[in-house]
Amino acid sequence: MTKYLISFPASAMQVSPAELAAVSEASHDVIREAKAAGVYVFGGGINGNMAPLMVASDGSVVNGTYPQTKEFDGGFCVLELPSREAAIEWAAKIAKACRCSQELREFGYDPES
Repeated sequence: MTKYLISFPASAMQVSPAELAAVSEASHDVIREAKAAGVYVFGGGINGNMAPLMVASDGSVVNGTYPQTKEFDGGFCVLELPSREAAIEWAAKIAKACRCSQELREFGYDPES
């Protein structure tokens, strides 16, 4: 089985305040479905109230991030699935629930995990 990252940036979710409760419930329904199916690994949203930190190999810490991930925000989940086709199906369910397109990425195989 392969792990897949399904994610979206916060700016992609264009819903009105009136729709937010329904979108939240629909997205939680899909996650509950994934848990019941035994494919859910973990997920959540990036906490925008906590600034990112860069931690160097010597343990030193500085505020900030890589330039290419400066706008890393939004929601994500990791599912463990038997095929890319199954991952596309789950991404489509999440896209429908969240009312925005989802980015799908496959994790590389790691024999240690």
